[in-house]
Amino acid sequence: MKKSSCILLVVMAVCCFTLLAKPALVSAKTINLNYSIFFPQTHGQCEAAMSWAQEVECRTGGRVKITIFPGGTLTAANQCYDGVVNGISDIGMSVFAYTRGRFPVMEACDLPLGYPSGLVATRVVNEYNAAVRPKELDDVKVLYLHAHGPGLLHTKKPVKTIEDLSKMKIRSTGLSAKVVKALGAVPVAMPQGETYESLQKGIVEGTFGPIEVLKGWRQAEVVKYTTNCYSVGYTTAMFVVMNKEKWASLPADIQKIMEQTSSEWIDVHGKTWDRVDDEGREYTLSLGNSIIELSSAESARWHAAVQPMMQEYEEAAGEKGLDGKSFIATLNGLIKKYSSK
Repeated sequence: MKKSSCILLVVMAVCCFTLLAKPALVSAKTINLNYSIFFPQTHGQCEAAMSWAQEVECRTGGRVKITIFPGGTLTAANQCYDGVVNGISDIGMSVFAYTRGRFPVMEACDLPLGYPSGLVATRVVNEYNAAVRPKELDDVKVLYLHAHGPGLLHTKKPVKTIEDLSKMKIRSTGLSAKVVKALGAVPVAMPQGETYESLQKGIVEGTFGPIEVLKGWRQAEVVKYTTNCYSVGYTTAMFVVMNKEKWASLPADIQKIMEQTSSEWIDVHGKTWDRVDDEGREYTLSLGNSIIELSSAESARWHAAVQPMMQEYEEAAGEKGLDGKSFIATLNGLIKKYSSK
């Protein structure tokens, strides 16, 4: 009888341990990831990123849980990439140009090459990255890239000619700062998150960026004019990258799901850029602001003014052992390819 009691107690103990351990085992199967995004939560691009995270969670049956930190609350915009490399965040989205000189191959994407839309720009930068495989991105897992529609000039006073722009302080980043300089204005580097207050206080007199910033970053409240300078239209390439060690630790089936979802979200972001551009245009007009069209002759002057940038980029890339001329040719070919679709 005592022997049976002992056996019963052992069985009960094993059962209790199994019941207590089960939640821990289930919890261990959930992969928790954090995602640092520099866009504010209400921005269309943050919403697109959140939908990507939700889709990954859905397709993995809840095995992956992604916590979003929008508005640079986990890592600042210019620290986002290093935050991923160093494991502060598992995934990060920000702008290559916020770290000048670090991504010389990707800098070519931001040249004023005449991107017609956000969808074209986004498709171009992804195929460009796949084609040239820049070593400067070897320290992360690139999930996908995206890029805004043509960067335009938004100012507190009207700009109709290059002369009107002379010596104006214009917020810009990366190679867009060189566009500003080529046009005779004074570039002032700062992230989008600081631009509203700087315009409001008069620290800068204008900003270069896609027209979506007028609503997405509320900048229509602190500018009065937009100059449609499509002849110098540039884009800004942005990354969605993951910590390499964290990526390597994921099961193969989850990696496959994340890669497939990421490839599908390229167009989601591209189309979102075009939608928010439309919204930005409508919003600034609703506030009584004006959109200025350059004459054909003036547009040609602006285009001619930025051409030396191409040669300058090629020379700078060459000093680093890079074929800048080939990069530009690849980008021009891809712009033509996707613009015809």
